[in-house]
Amino acid sequence: MRILTLSGSLRTRSTNGALLRAAQSLAAADGAETTSADIGGLPHFNPDLDAEGAVAPAPVAALRKSVAEADAVLLVSPEYAHGVPGVLKNALDWLVSSGEFIDRRVGVITASPSPTGGDYANAQLRETLRMMTGTVVEGACLMVGTIRSKLDSTTDEITDPVLTAQLTAALKALTAP
Repeated sequence: MRILTLSGSLRTRSTNGALLRAAQSLAAADGAETTSADIGGLPHFNPDLDAEGAVAPAPVAALRKSVAEADAVLLVSPEYAHGVPGVLKNALDWLVSSGEFIDRRVGVITASPSPTGGDYANAQLRETLRMMTGTVVEGACLMVGTIRSKLDSTTDEITDPVLTAQLTAALKALTAP
């Protein structure tokens, strides 16, 4: 099983990035192959650059190829102002018309310092992915509240066994046949 991971945060010490790395490690321990796509270098979505017959910019072509080669996609994202971070929405906008998400198994994990765990962004991402005809695997969707208290402050590794179990279950759901 090949899982492509996308992070909605570009921060180096992002708690969502730590969560994504933990998911990659757990998935690898279970035999899955994980790769990450760098979405920070994508140009702003512009339909003129994606018109029929146009050649997609190189970072866009690379993202589309990564999604096409994956069996499943896992998005891990914070919530900004009750919404999806612009960098992640931009990446999804580049994928809307190209078809790579059609029937692709998708998991959505949002994490935030607040107790809600990014429920607005989680719901928005699920809706966007369904519209893109991705197969949103409900068991592979999590909202993680008070994320900072569940990570080691020095290493950013998960210290909460409940979160580790939830993440493991979400990955099993995402990779189930």
